[in-house]
Amino acid sequence: MTHPYFEKAAHPRVLAHRGLITTAGGDSGVWENSAAAFAAAHAAGAEYIETDCRMTADGDVVLFHDATLQRLVGDPRPVRDVRTRELAAIFADHGGLLTVAEALSAFPTTRFNIDVKTTEAAEPLGPILEDHTHRVLVTSFSDSDRRATIASVLRAGAALRPATSGGSRTIAAVRALSAVRVSPGRALRDIDVLQIPERHRGVKVLTPPLISAAHRRGVEVHVWTVNDADSMRRLVDAGVDGIVTDRADLALATIRR
Repeated sequence: MTHPYFEKAAHPRVLAHRGLITTAGGDSGVWENSAAAFAAAHAAGAEYIETDCRMTADGDVVLFHDATLQRLVGDPRPVRDVRTRELAAIFADHGGLLTVAEALSAFPTTRFNIDVKTTEAAEPLGPILEDHTHRVLVTSFSDSDRRATIASVLRAGAALRPATSGGSRTIAAVRALSAVRVSPGRALRDIDVLQIPERHRGVKVLTPPLISAAHRRGVEVHVWTVNDADSMRRLVDAGVDGIVTDRADLALATIRR
């Protein structure tokens, strides 16, 4: 049975990777995973936004990719050691910080793909996501963090589990089993989508057998991060169900054409 996350939405999917930074937004200093980047993705017509979450020193689950502030502002402190108020002040001139709860409230029709970046975020996400499981997909490179988050959501009282994408171990198992034409049935249990790079460290992850194996189980295949039109068209022609991209505007124009 198809999860509501995928129902009544365009296919192939376009997932705005950490929102959308337009030329104007970039010139004005908008950052990824900010309210302004999400607003730009929404304005461009993106139904799905891919984002990442971590906990601050105050225990708030905020939308932030990196483990530290180093890449954005040259500050080596881990996000978990920074107070939410300080992080919000840092984001103030760059599009605005969002917690997961704020993003769900501010963009009530958007479907979110939330990458859980740290084990400590799994438990507090439960009550935050409880009422939004029809439009949330939980993923993580860690299958254990992904499962812990889903378990927390269900403990909070959600009647429906969020959609979910397999972590690194799940992807490796499906890639290996599909290569030798063995059904990856158990590996794909309770999995709605495989979100993968086309290649990883020189190894081709996306293959025709993997796509076929996933589709036989009713599992979608999304590829990240794809930013040129020719690659988008090629992947869709190969049977990919979704494109995760920094250029949601380009992807929507290319795929919907």
